[in-house]
Formats: sequence, C-alpha cells, structure tokens
Amino acid sequence: MIHSMTAFARRESHGDWGAFTVELRSVNHRYLELGLRLPEEVRVLEPRIREHASQALGRGKVDCSIRYQAPAEYASLEINRELVTQLAHITREVDGIIYNPAPINAFDMLRWPGVLRLPTPDPERLHAEAMNLLDAALADLIDTRRREGEKLKELIVQRCTAMGEIVAQVNTRRPEVLARARERLDARLAELKGELDPARLEQELVLLAQRLDVEEELDRLNAHLEEVRRVLEQKEPVGRRLDFLMQELNREANTLSSKSQDVDTTRYAVDIKVLIEQMREQVQNIE
Repeated sequence: MIHSMTAFARRESHGDWGAFTVELRSVNHRYLELGLRLPEEVRVLEPRIREHASQALGRGKVDCSIRYQAPAEYASLEINRELVTQLAHITREVDGIIYNPAPINAFDMLRWPGVLRLPTPDPERLHAEAMNLLDAALADLIDTRRREGEKLKELIVQRCTAMGEIVAQVNTRRPEVLARARERLDARLAELKGELDPARLEQELVLLAQRLDVEEELDRLNAHLEEVRRVLEQKEPVGRRLDFLMQELNREANTLSSKSQDVDTTRYAVDIKVLIEQMREQVQNIE
C-alpha cells in the first residue's frame, strides 16, 4: 500500500490530571528522522516515544511536539525546604572562608534550580496518558499518509498510462522512420556508389539501421512501466524502488532522444521525459 511521507496529525486529551496536546508533522526524507519537543513531565519517555514512532513509520522527517498543562489545583508553588536549608548552611561556610562576602537574599536563593517546585499528578498516570495520546496521533498520521499515498498512486498510474500510449505511437512509426532514414542515406550515397564496394555499403547500412533502431529502448520502457505498476500494488514501503525505476525510465528516454532521427520521435521523447519528471516529483513523497 502506497503511503505518502507528508502528513499532519493532532490529538488532545483532558482529565483531572491536566491536559496533553500531541502534534505530529511529517515530510519526505531518505530515512526516518524524529525530532522531539517534550515537557519536563514526560521527558523520561523519549526512548519509548522513539521506539513507538520507529515501529509505526518507515521513512520521513517527523516533528513530534507534546505539550502539558497541569490542572488549576496544582498551580501553587512549593518550596523545597530541605534544599533551601542546605544552601543556607553552605553559604555560611563560604562566608567564613572568603573576604568581604556578598550577602545572599531570598531572590538569589529562589533562582537556584529545584528550590521552587510545581506539584504534578501521579507521574505513572501522566506517562500512560501521554503514550496513549501519542499512539492515537500516530494512527491518525498513518491514516493521513495512506490517503495521500492513494492520491499519489492515482497520479503515477495516470502518467504511466500516458507514457505507454506515447511509446505505442513511437513503436507504430518505427518502420516508417527507419525506411525514411534508409532512403535519405541511399540518396546521399548515390553519387558515390561507383566508388564504394556494394557488399561493404550494405553492411554499413545494416549497422546504421541498428544504431538508429529504438526497438530495444521501447521494449525496456514498456518493461519499466509494467514494473512501476507492479510495485505500486505491493504492501511494503516502495519509495526507494520507485525512485530507482524513475532513473531507469529517464535513462531509456535519453537514449531514445539521442537515437532519434525524426522530429516527431524527438518530440515524443521530450514528452516522455516530462512525464517521468512529474512522476519523480510525486515519488519523492512516497514512503
């Protein structure tokens, strides 16, 4: 199943323990790259969050933001009396060692990390709520990526169909193009016919026809198009395989263009390369 790497998901949850908001943003990337912004209350969950994301997603640059708001009854500040007492004793010892000690006031003490504490609900419950909400947001993100992937699949199939029609037109005109090239070459060599070995001339004409013939390129284009359609029906992530197939299609289109001795064939080759580029842009967003 085709999944896009571009998606967004947001989930919120409220309770007597407070409120969580989880936002996930995903864009295309060669690998899975997870960026986290976590509140202090759930920072310890970072390894678990990364594990859940890596199990749910294959590729993409994913930004995960979790915000927490404590309930109103937990908004009052508390002083860590034990820490304040220790700091007071330490400052007295330091005052007895240094010359001209500077006085320390209450505001200086309050700026020390950990002196002020904001009470929070049970950490285990908070962690459970956060992980449940994250899993729900990941499910939403995957569902969005699946829907976007279906749209990308339709666009690629449409362009495969259009390219197949162009290849068929080129293949239909191939005998005519070869015959016209042979006629032009015969006309140019008519004046030199008496000076050239007929057997060698015929051999050179056969070699030239082989160099100008694009049957192999057309066959490979059709084979690659068929492989693209097959890959689009697979269940696992196929973005990298599709990207490789776009390179192969482009290589054959370039060879077709370089071999072309016909204005219409050259125009068809350009149309094919335009379609390949359009598909390549879509493939870059596929997981």
